[in-house]
Amino acid sequence: PRKRNDLIVVASLIDRMPNLGGLSRTCEIFNASRLVLPSLSAVSDDTFKALSMHAFKWLPMSEVAPALLPAYLFGLREQGYAIIGIEQTANSVSIEQFEWPVRSVLVLGAEITGIPQNLYPLLDACIEIPQFGVTRSLNVHVSGALAIWEYTRQHAVKE
Repeated sequence: PRKRNDLIVVASLIDRMPNLGGLSRTCEIFNASRLVLPSLSAVSDDTFKALSMHAFKWLPMSEVAPALLPAYLFGLREQGYAIIGIEQTANSVSIEQFEWPVRSVLVLGAEITGIPQNLYPLLDACIEIPQFGVTRSLNVHVSGALAIWEYTRQHAVKE
């Protein structure tokens, strides 16, 4: 079995199949250890499959419903993972300055509304991606892909 990076990507708050399918492809390409979906039924969705390009066949995935996310994240913290959100907050660190812990969990927010306030106490850090246009947010899959790449750049596991 191939050695994977120690990055878990949590997409439980995302409900649009193109974003979930694209994230599965990104996670597989960059060797993430796991993608967490709101429901594993997503993998049978045609849009998910089309954007995943079959990456779901090689990527470990788990199901965690949004309501169970606080307990899931708390459990990962107990296992020594740092919980990192992508969100523009008063305390966010620019992705360019952030040093990723090797054992990291990347929490992606819901489309439009982002990460809910009740999850903030569980986050060890929030990162944000510098933006220069009028539009103030990137698509969640794009944000996730940039963060996954930055983690990978810092900690790539070479086969």
